Amino acid sequence: MNPQIEAFLEMIGVERGAARNTLDAYRRDLIDFSAFLAARNVEMCDVDHRDIEAFAQDLSVRGLSSTTIARRRAALRQFYQFAVSEGWCPDDPTKRWDGPKRAHTLPKTAEISDIDALLAAATRLKGWKALRAACLIELVYGCGLRVSELVGLPMRAVPKPEATAMRVKGKGGKERLVPLGSHARNALGAWLEVRVHSLPDGAQGGEAGKFLFPAKGKAGHFGRREFARLLESLAIEAGLDPTKMSPHVLRHAFATHLVEGGADLRSVQVMLGHADIATTQIYTHVADARLTELVTQNHPLAYRTKKGP
Repeated sequence: MNPQIEAFLEMIGVERGAARNTLDAYRRDLIDFSAFLAARNVEMCDVDHRDIEAFAQDLSVRGLSSTTIARRRAALRQFYQFAVSEGWCPDDPTKRWDGPKRAHTLPKTAEISDIDALLAAATRLKGWKALRAACLIELVYGCGLRVSELVGLPMRAVPKPEATAMRVKGKGGKERLVPLGSHARNALGAWLEVRVHSLPDGAQGGEAGKFLFPAKGKAGHFGRREFARLLESLAIEAGLDPTKMSPHVLRHAFATHLVEGGADLRSVQVMLGHADIATTQIYTHVADARLTELVTQNHPLAYRTKKGP
């Protein structure tokens, strides 16, 4: 690992409070760029705009998405701004990199019937795993949690049984209150009654005991990938398309159904933990698209337009 990259990651972790996921992503991005430069026999602080242009072209040739390229660009820009401030580099070679335009694609979402089908499939799992699956689904859909927030919930975050909200630590260590409806409270209570049976044996049990969803492994809790695989298997069991079901889809469904039900964007922004309300506004477009589809499929005039008299 380049010591300059390590110093930069330490800075954004300590001084800016960057989350672990952000640090891991920036580390991968900068190591990838360092490997690209090594193939060109160029040092990190000998880079000029031509190297940056070549790297941008290489990312496109590799077929990376505009979102991934935008993050690589953000990582490099922040690194070189830090490098200039530290006196390692004379100037910022990324200044002329405008980056890709992000495609405005609507997020995937799920119908209420899909959620019901997933919960029904969860009841067919064995023992305490059925209650864990139901609790995971109810919390991510009923509270709009990010998957990293969900699987990493500590036991200290568990509210009292009569509470209608739960405190969650999100991106950048920022805390927010998320709603706890009756279904989520019931699922959480049922899981807490059997949670002890999921604790791993031996020394790992001590660390895992800190989490609401304990598991074997270094992290000590149920993983993001494990939850994604669980949803995929439940979708197959429920007769749903597994490629259209993920933890993020359930979070999108939470926000979409709120907006469709008349919730104001500012409230949805707070519940999702979005720093910018512009990020939340995508759900108005999702709701509009779904309404348009309903009219197109069901209105008699739309039907005659498509099918003829």
